[in-house]
Parts: sequence; C-alpha cells; structure tokens
Amino acid sequence: MDLHTCSSAPRGWLRASAVALVLVLAVGSLWHVHSASAAAPSVTLAILHFSVIKGTTWSGAHHRAGQRIAQKYPNVKYVYREEVGPDLTVPYAEELIRQGANIVVGNAEFMGLPLKDIADKYPNVYFGSVVASDVSRKTNFIRFFPRQYQALYLEGLIAGALTRTGNVGVVSAFPNVQVLRRTAGFFLGVQDAARALGKRVNVYVKYVGDWYKPTEEREVATTLVTQYKVDVLTQQTDSGSPLDVAQQRGIWFVGKDMDIVGFYGWSNTDTVAVSFDTRWEVLYDRMVRDYLAGNRSPRNLLYLGMRDTMTLADGTVVSTVDIMNNKKVGVDAISPKARRQIPESIVRLVAQRREQMRRGQWDPFQVHALVSNGTGLALPGTPIPPKGTVVKPAGQTPTDEWLLSKFNFDLNGLNVLK
Repeated sequence: MDLHTCSSAPRGWLRASAVALVLVLAVGSLWHVHSASAAAPSVTLAILHFSVIKGTTWSGAHHRAGQRIAQKYPNVKYVYREEVGPDLTVPYAEELIRQGANIVVGNAEFMGLPLKDIADKYPNVYFGSVVASDVSRKTNFIRFFPRQYQALYLEGLIAGALTRTGNVGVVSAFPNVQVLRRTAGFFLGVQDAARALGKRVNVYVKYVGDWYKPTEEREVATTLVTQYKVDVLTQQTDSGSPLDVAQQRGIWFVGKDMDIVGFYGWSNTDTVAVSFDTRWEVLYDRMVRDYLAGNRSPRNLLYLGMRDTMTLADGTVVSTVDIMNNKKVGVDAISPKARRQIPESIVRLVAQRREQMRRGQWDPFQVHALVSNGTGLALPGTPIPPKGTVVKPAGQTPTDEWLLSKFNFDLNGLNVLK
C-alpha cells in the first residue's frame, strides 16, 4: 500500500485507532505505576530510645540517624519512643508493629534484648539491638555497634600531643565491655602519640557508677584536674558536667558520640579540641536495604567502622564514625587553637591513620598487642586476665565477636583510680 492509499482510509477508523492507542498507553502507564509501587514497598523504622533525646549525644545521634534515613528514602518512615525501659520494650514494640513498623530496634542492650523474645512471633519484622557485651541473635534479630574505637584512637593521638602536664583524664561510667574497649582505643592513641614525641603520658580513669550522674561526673572531673593535674579531659559518661569543668578550668576537652559543638552548640573550639561523631544511620541503612530487598536472612551482626559509608539525601558521604568538630571532619576537625599546639608530625599521623582506616588497611586493635592491666570486669567463664598477659598478639586480627563480647580488661599501663 502506498502513502496515498494509506491516507485515504476512512476517518472513523483513524479515530478508533487513536482512541485505542490512548487506552493502551494509559493502561501501560497505570501498570508501570503499579509495578513501581510494588517494587518499592513502604517501610517503617521504629527506634526505641532508652533515654530522652533532647540534650543527649547517644539517643540524639540515634534520632538524627532515623531522620536521615527517612530523608534519604521517600518510602521509609521513622517513628520512635523515648525513655523506654526493659519492661516497656515489648509493649511498645508490639504497639508500633500494629501501627505498621517493619524494623524495630532498641538503642541500648539492656532494653533491646527483650525484642529477641518476640522475634519468632513476628517473622516478617526485623528486630535489632545495640551490643554491650551480649551478641546473641536470631535470623531476624540483628545485633549492631559502630567501631567507635577507631575514631577514639585518633582522638587519643590528639590528646597525647596536647597535654603539657603529661596527664589525661577519663570520667567513666562503670566497667563494661563497651567502655573497656572504647577506652582501650583512646589509650592506644595517647601512647602512640607519646612514643612518637618522646614523652611520658599518664591516662587516669575514674568511674562514677552509671552513664548519667551529673553531680558525680563533676566531682570526678574536678578531682582529676586538681589532684592528678589533668589538662586534657574526656568522658565515657553522658552528662555535660565534664565539659563544664574543662571549660571552667581552662583545659582541653575531647568529646564523644556526636560533634557537640557543631550539632548542639555546646561550648566552642577554644575548649573542645576534637570530638568523634557516630553515624548510626550507616548501620540502619544496611537493615533498611536488606528489608527493602526482601532478604529473609539479613546479616545479623553488624560491626561497621570508618571504611563503611552511606550517602545522605543531600549527597554527603559519611563514615560510620569519624572525628568531627564544629561540622568539620578529618584533621580539619582539630580545633584551630589546639592545632597550633600540636606538632605537625602528629597532625600528619592523624591524617595517615584516618585514611588507612577509611580504606580498611589499618586498625589499632590489629596492629597492637592487647596486654592486660589486671583490671577490668570478670565475665561468666572469662576472668580478668592477670597483669602482663598478652591476650591478643600484635599483628593478629581479633574477631568481631571477641571484641564485642570478651574484651573485658584494661590495657596495661592505664591508671584506674578507686
């Protein structure tokens, strides 16, 4: 048929063909929309916070993580409850599941573990809990923690270089695997800086008995400054009292868990030499992606560090942990005032070790021997190793399970005060 013949077709037939084509396209578009919806199911991430959110670096960081996940994924909703104790964990979890929650996590072990008891009852829900020392898990009960010790090691390098009195103080909560491991990372950094600079640096730790005891934290911080001549102070507790003491006494403070200057406006970089920032969203991102992919057997022990990243909604790529201060990262996170007091060789070492850890090429717990101080926390079946015991030789990589559940001793040379 030539063009002339085709153009002479009846007009009614042309109109019918046009209508049919429009219907086909419309049906195709509807099918495409339906398929896209089916391919992108909605997910509700529910975080149970053991404390209030406002003014806290621990729950504050988890809350920011939930918000960042919801910002990145249009089909993910974030909901939460605050001040959840272990007796409320299951009631809140089941309430949120009835309201559509697909992923339910507890942001502390003591109140997250009860979720394991209902994991079998809800096989289509992911449950999760932060690890303190128990690493028990199920197919849909995920345990997780960030390798904060990597950032703490970098903080230790900075603290060891900054001290003029040769005394660094840690206001700590109580002996537990999480605290002992994190303090060990910081201590190794201090000692590496001292060795590199040819000086002796003492690290003093004193416990207050719990995570949040503002009055006791202030008293311990003051004791460390006045009696032990500490001029660089950090904490493994949750109140702002140690920072207040550092600011009042005119000494350096090293922050934890969040960039306290940049996100909370606490103090300034004339007091805060550096902090580390925990991006729990990198861990939550793994859970959300597994759930969206329909994975019925997700990775159920997540111990992510500086080499593990995610891209936020605004395009920023963040590591699970990193040194950060006043919203600057890397060596730029070192306070300008503090940096003038730190030898350039240490600044270069901080940059080098950070980059190596971001590439997965170096880790303080792999490189260093872990030698017991003879102090720590006796666990069932795992006594505190005697002083001088080489628990983990240099150059050997400890397992994630061991680091998370069996690291029950202080490192040799740490001064644990009564």
